[in-house]
Amino acid sequence: MPKRSSKKGLDINLLASYIVNETTGEDALNKAVKEGKNPAAVLLGRLGGLKGGKARAAKLSVEERKEIAKKAAKERWGK
Repeated sequence: MPKRSSKKGLDINLLASYIVNETTGEDALNKAVKEGKNPAAVLLGRLGGLKGGKARAAKLSVEERKEIAKKAAKERWGK
């Protein structure tokens, strides 16, 4: 049986940098600025996106939430 090559671990500093960028959104902001987008608009869009799911769930009725959950379960487990 052939030997399997060992996978090299990700550098801990790169991993830490990735986690910080993902949680703060700075990486997306820097990328947007390089593309010529307005940084304020990018941050506002991200802020709205983070609120969206919770706000939508809060205004749904119990029956509507049940129907959405049933549909999601059917899609997930029906494959």
